Amino acid sequence: MALSVNQFQAPEPHSVYSENRRLEASDKEEIAERMKEIDSAIQGFCQYLHTKNMASNTIHVYSYALRQFLCRYRQVDFSNLHLYKVFLLEHYKPQTVNLRIRSLNSYLEFTRAKSQKLSMVKIQQRNYLENVISEADYEYLKNCLLRDEKYLYYFIIRFMAATGARVSEVIQFQAEDIRNGYKDLYSKGNKVRRIYIPKALHQDALRWLEASKIQSGDIFLNRFGKRITPAGIRGQLKVLALNYGINPDVVYPHSFRHRFAKSFIEKCGDISLLSDLLGHRNIETTRIYLRRSSSEQYDIINKVVDW
Repeated sequence: MALSVNQFQAPEPHSVYSENRRLEASDKEEIAERMKEIDSAIQGFCQYLHTKNMASNTIHVYSYALRQFLCRYRQVDFSNLHLYKVFLLEHYKPQTVNLRIRSLNSYLEFTRAKSQKLSMVKIQQRNYLENVISEADYEYLKNCLLRDEKYLYYFIIRFMAATGARVSEVIQFQAEDIRNGYKDLYSKGNKVRRIYIPKALHQDALRWLEASKIQSGDIFLNRFGKRITPAGIRGQLKVLALNYGINPDVVYPHSFRHRFAKSFIEKCGDISLLSDLLGHRNIETTRIYLRRSSSEQYDIINKVVDW
């Protein structure tokens, strides 16, 4: 049978375009369906974490890690989990890698998956603290904020430095807690950790609430009247450090928690009590505050060694 020339002609442009349109539409539908599956998985996981009394910040971090994994891999199996771990090691610091691994391992518990859990990355523990705000810089920053009537951040850094609370815990303080003089936080297994507000801070905070006409609810609010976020605090602290001529490397939320711990251990010396106040599960974690910071070590070496 003779073949016509038309059989070898390329399809008309409009037919190729139509086919591409069909493929694009199909891809979009598949992506939309996949995103629905991911959202559903994350919603169920978040509900599970709530039943475990996880902090809202922890739930946010865990759900972010799960979304990152599910957007890269369709199946939750050991092979993909191992690939994800390799990806994390190539792009993140060990502490972040372990946080993401804990998130995925928690998800495996939630789904009761048969896949083997991922092992943590071993982190070399430093025998000193780095980039901790000094007592002098803390007092200077506090006075600058008070002078410039930046009361929100004045009390944010005071609460972190005077209670030892994490930034994710400080933003949970409400007016009712201020009046009580403490805040109870609930963790896994309904364990209660009480964060005490020292007398001087307590009195100042009560006067601030009265002047701000805050009767109830959250006290650390952004300009939209919503609870301020740890990321928002972290960013603004860097701006304030630069404005006031302080090394921005030492002005970050956890630095004030370190400041509390170092000052407490110097004045009290009870490491067991400090461990309880900080909410550490293992007292060995608290022992780092018995050591000098890297800058303190350097200063001592310069003073002592003259040979």
